[in-house]
Amino acid sequence: MIDVPYAVAGALTGVVVGLTGVGGGALMTPILLLFFGVNPVTAIATDLWFAAITKLVGARIHHGAGQVDWQVVRRLWAGSLPMALIVVVVVSLGHELVQMDWLTTAIGVVVLITAFGLLFAPKLLALARHRRVGNPETFLRLQPSLTVTGGGVLGLCVALTSVGAGALGSVLLLYLYPLRMTPHRLVATDLVHAIPLAMVAGVGYLFAGMVDWSMLGSLLVGSVPAIIIGSYLTRVVSGNWIRVALALVLMLAGVKVLM
Repeated sequence: MIDVPYAVAGALTGVVVGLTGVGGGALMTPILLLFFGVNPVTAIATDLWFAAITKLVGARIHHGAGQVDWQVVRRLWAGSLPMALIVVVVVSLGHELVQMDWLTTAIGVVVLITAFGLLFAPKLLALARHRRVGNPETFLRLQPSLTVTGGGVLGLCVALTSVGAGALGSVLLLYLYPLRMTPHRLVATDLVHAIPLAMVAGVGYLFAGMVDWSMLGSLLVGSVPAIIIGSYLTRVVSGNWIRVALALVLMLAGVKVLM
């Protein structure tokens, strides 16, 4: 049985993810917490698989357009997947970590960081371009290790809160690859990195029986066709104004979650 409100929430998130690569966790998790009153652990577990499946559909479209930077994706995976696996082991061995009271607070904090990251992304990009052009040898030497380290941070955030793979990942890529990441390449690369990360992080919650399959099905009914539309719209629509609007919405959502 399809739950229409969940399907509408999935469609809204799907369009945003398709356009910007952002929102699978940063937008959906606060929606589940604030508007539907879902338990934080269930929201995280379900959203991880929602994000993985939804982004898989969008990534196929972007990959077909040849926009994925596979070298950058592999560097991110080198940091994010091992870190996510560590959290998976902890979740699989016991539920104590994911049942702690600070989990909701952690989600709110990461959402706020995500919002500020999106809002100030242009300034970070300008700073990164200045450093890239001014000191190219040092910048290029540090790129691989910083990408792996950043991937590790993303893996920890996503595995614990389901938030960060898209929004924080895109900010990280803009800063580390300011001349290399065109808007379309950024969205495609960010999407492809997020899919196995969400799946790996979601395995522990899956085996712990924390995924709400009925809710997930309703969310996907809305998100799958919506992300297809959003992914094709990236070729004709600029996602910059959507990023600013999303940042403001996430800022309000983060404050509400913390309150």
